Amino acid sequence: MRELFRNSVIARWGAAFLGPRFLTSVGALPRYLSDWDAYQRATTQPLSFRDSYPCLADRVLATPFDPHYFFQAAWLARRLCQTAPALHVDIGSSVMMLNVLSAGTKTVFVDYRPLRVQLSNLIPISGDIVQLPFHTGSIKSLSCLHVLEHVGLGRYGDPINPSGSQLAAAELQRVLAIGGRLFLSVPVGRERVCFNAHRVFDPGTVRGLFQGLELTSFSLVDDVGRFHEESSPEATGPLDYGCGCFELVKTRE
Repeated sequence: MRELFRNSVIARWGAAFLGPRFLTSVGALPRYLSDWDAYQRATTQPLSFRDSYPCLADRVLATPFDPHYFFQAAWLARRLCQTAPALHVDIGSSVMMLNVLSAGTKTVFVDYRPLRVQLSNLIPISGDIVQLPFHTGSIKSLSCLHVLEHVGLGRYGDPINPSGSQLAAAELQRVLAIGGRLFLSVPVGRERVCFNAHRVFDPGTVRGLFQGLELTSFSLVDDVGRFHEESSPEATGPLDYGCGCFELVKTRE
């Protein structure tokens, strides 16, 4: 029944006007109706309101994208091309990124909410970032992008725990092998908790969470969506909600 409603004309028209693009959608409605009329006059196949699926906010001058997720994916893909691991393990990052990365790198994907797919070179398993199903020091290539900030806020069904990010950071360090690399991204800027969406970290706080690891490179997406490759955590300036990409190597237990 839920699936039938989701595919109904009422749901499709409702979705077109719900959310932050409401005014854009309202403003685009006259053009939609004009385009409907133009298409109808140009075809012999009649249009039906029952089958209509209004997309009212896509007429833009440039391709839209989320700078955090776009650039962190590009950053990780380029790092993995350089390091060429035989096996890469990811904890909870974007599955739309991982399905592409797994084409060239055998990848184990761990998530609190298991990914139920079958795809060559991609091995999804269920797991909790604060209690990972790996032996200590067993992983040479590890990523966790835009995940650490959510742990312990309950957003994804995990238990409420104000120390969630600290516990997750300790667990990532535990499973990383000596000489292994951790590719990590988190929101950086004015430090705060935006309950229950995410936390925002000062870059120095992130460094403190991974004292057993050496920072070998840092890249940044700033507040206006510009990507600064090979930057410095100390040179980030007064950010509100940027994205810090940390490449860390384990040098000691």
